[in-house]
Amino acid sequence: MQDLWRLSAADLATLVKSRKVSAKEAAKAGLARLDAVNPQLNAVIDHRPEDVLKQADAVDAVIARGEDPGVLAGVPVTIKANVDQEGFATTNGLKLQRDLIAREDNPVVANFRKAGAILLGRTNCPAFSYRWFTTNLIHGDTRNPRDAALTPGGSSGGAGSAVAAGIGHIAHGTDIAGSIRYPAYACGVHGLRPTLGRIPAFNPALPERPIGPQIMAVSGPLARTVNDLRISLEAMSARDIRDPWFVPVPLQGPARPKRAALCLNPDGLATAPEVKAAVSDAGKRLERAGWTVDVIENTPPMREAVEWQIKLWLGDGYEAQLEMAEREGDPGALACLRGNRASVTPMDQANYAKALTRRATLTRDWMLFFEKYAVLLTPVSGELPFPDHLDRKDDDSFKRVWEAQLPQIAIPFMGLPGLVVSTGLVGKAPVGVHIVSGRYREDLCLLAGEAIEAGGVPPSPIDPVG
Repeated sequence: MQDLWRLSAADLATLVKSRKVSAKEAAKAGLARLDAVNPQLNAVIDHRPEDVLKQADAVDAVIARGEDPGVLAGVPVTIKANVDQEGFATTNGLKLQRDLIAREDNPVVANFRKAGAILLGRTNCPAFSYRWFTTNLIHGDTRNPRDAALTPGGSSGGAGSAVAAGIGHIAHGTDIAGSIRYPAYACGVHGLRPTLGRIPAFNPALPERPIGPQIMAVSGPLARTVNDLRISLEAMSARDIRDPWFVPVPLQGPARPKRAALCLNPDGLATAPEVKAAVSDAGKRLERAGWTVDVIENTPPMREAVEWQIKLWLGDGYEAQLEMAEREGDPGALACLRGNRASVTPMDQANYAKALTRRATLTRDWMLFFEKYAVLLTPVSGELPFPDHLDRKDDDSFKRVWEAQLPQIAIPFMGLPGLVVSTGLVGKAPVGVHIVSGRYREDLCLLAGEAIEAGGVPPSPIDPVG
């Protein structure tokens, strides 16, 4: 069977479990695709073919014994280089961490293994995973397979680039301010930011994270089909007591009326006409699928959520982050920190207390909103995917980037789930929609996402273009 790398994860796992294809064949196809296109993309920055084939042999042995190999049996997946994978450096895009070799797996990596997935390679991210652009001084630039002039997104830019080009069927990413959702948007695939606590995560090789990242950062999947996101979520969300924020909530919640809200300019976001058209089209797709869609003028507060999110993310320990960035010398990381200094400092005890107090109030506002609506549709970004490295062009461009990302930055402050579905192309630039729901209602995001996906998506996987 040719071109196994083109298949959905669900279809490939079915073939492997039924012994129509071996896990080793799937692994070899994944490695061949990586060798063919990764030199043009630099999406995967570390991989070990012998280890990949050894993993595949282990899956085939499980199947030969008549045992259940897991929901992702024989499916090649990629892992972002900011989480621990035994035997690999958790660089997070840093020269400073090139020798930080993990001795054990992060729970999300361990859960992929338990589900029968084949860990194909490590994907690139910007230094410190700070930006919506993916470059660093240790691994270099990652390119967007749809248009090398566009950002592949960030910080899971390697993940988005890889899965769009057929390097793996599922890509692991992390998201504190859009780092799963924006690469999915920029590369024309789909990406799910789950609810805080849904997928366990912990890096044994690193110090404990401050409270901001603890309550806002999550791991999640990027994939070429919404159903592949669903089975990825099932695999990734297995219990692991190493994460004290993990909550064993059922993946399927109570049935809700199919009622969606649609907002084109949430909290005053200036939205480009092409982006508005895509979001409106997504609403029409939902209506054709039997949903009621209410166009609303505004949402619960996003702008205030963004202000507090950035303070908790970058303001807590700001001087220590800046000192480390200066030692690393990465221009993008320094631009991120210096450009936000005025808005995130001082992060003193009073601001800390107010941030956590306002988080409770804003989360309540949003949860009450989702008592009325099953999901909310918004732009992913106010703009089409940015030209690569736009945030480093000048001060105005830096501000433009951060303003456009309002919907992505806001949602993590409340710990809510968000799904990006790619719906089309404007020239070479992908466009799509952001679907948000209440806590632990990824199932509603996915339900709406599949209805929108059925109306058409950009072709994928694709061969990289210049």
